[in-house]
Amino acid sequence: MPLEGLAWTMPHCPEPPAWKVDWEAILAAYPWLRSLDGVPQDPVYHAEGDVLIHTRWVAETLTAMPAWRLLPDTERAVLFAAALLHDIGKPDCTQVEPDGHLSSRGHARAGATIARRLLWNGECGSAVPLPVRERITALVRLHGLPIWFLERAEIDRALFEASYRAPLDRVALLAEADARGRTCADKDELLDRIELFRETCREHRCLDRPRAFPSDHARVCYFRGIHRDPDYDAYDDTWGEVVLLSGLPGAGKDTWLRDNLPDRPVLSLDTIRRKLDIDPKKTQGRVVHAAKKQARELLRDRRPLVWNATNLTRRIRDPLIDLFLSYGARVRIVYLDAPFDIVMARNRARPSPVPEAVLPPTRGQARAARPDGGASGRILLELPLRLLHFHWHSI
Repeated sequence: MPLEGLAWTMPHCPEPPAWKVDWEAILAAYPWLRSLDGVPQDPVYHAEGDVLIHTRWVAETLTAMPAWRLLPDTERAVLFAAALLHDIGKPDCTQVEPDGHLSSRGHARAGATIARRLLWNGECGSAVPLPVRERITALVRLHGLPIWFLERAEIDRALFEASYRAPLDRVALLAEADARGRTCADKDELLDRIELFRETCREHRCLDRPRAFPSDHARVCYFRGIHRDPDYDAYDDTWGEVVLLSGLPGAGKDTWLRDNLPDRPVLSLDTIRRKLDIDPKKTQGRVVHAAKKQARELLRDRRPLVWNATNLTRRIRDPLIDLFLSYGARVRIVYLDAPFDIVMARNRARPSPVPEAVLPPTRGQARAARPDGGASGRILLELPLRLLHFHWHSI
């Protein structure tokens, strides 16, 4: 999501001319940082101390870098927020391995989940626009990519996909601050890997922009594995559009439908759930099965339709997208966003409110999803959505 035209700053982000990192003020403003205090790190890779010490070093290192200081105000604030949040997943992921060393596998994924909620529910400052939230979350999720990208099975694909989440030159800048803001014996090797990452992205034309494709349809075919050549201009033989709505209960999906697609057939999981008298807290297999059966009937007749449900995670969306594409439809994802307080108030006012136990945690209750992707019902939104045809609306 582009940030052009957005003016946002994070409270206590260093400003010219002093560029001072007021760490005590930052700790007072963002008490979630205290969860990092005392979380140990393997001394081979982080001899500087616990995760809170490392986070402070990364923040101070980033703000001393000329490349960061030259960025526009909003871009500086986004990267500074990402520096504070980049290891927020470590408390839940740090463990002692059988050989005795400490690891925190999965902390970037878990941290992205926590960061998204903290940015949404007001614990990183009020009124954080969706593109800003998603840019910060993407940086948290990807901050280790410049170090480990060579170990990916499909390097090109990993870089192209990441380029649609965040500018990879910004990812590299955060990774450099992360590497410099630690004490370890292999720091020069880490910095060399980051520079190689930059050069590789530059060669693939995705360092400072998403990797270009001949068309939107060609991009979808590549990322869905239909074609493997990113430069192949796939023939668009789609016959019509399926809209996949995504958003929390109370975000405004039904209102958007009434205003934009009032005459299109809608498969609403809430409606089917009520007809089948199935508790929202119970297994939803029967609900999804009934909806898919109706969808297949419409798709066989080549009738455009809307699938109306929360659809917040890739694990849930991917089978639906594959279903729609298999019938030759073009898929458009529309994500509806609304502030935390509004979502909660609207849900409580619904005739059949969704139990808050299955909604994201309220303030002060942000916890990480499991690194294996569990607890997906508590994830606000899991990108990338833009790999298809994605639009977002803020209510």
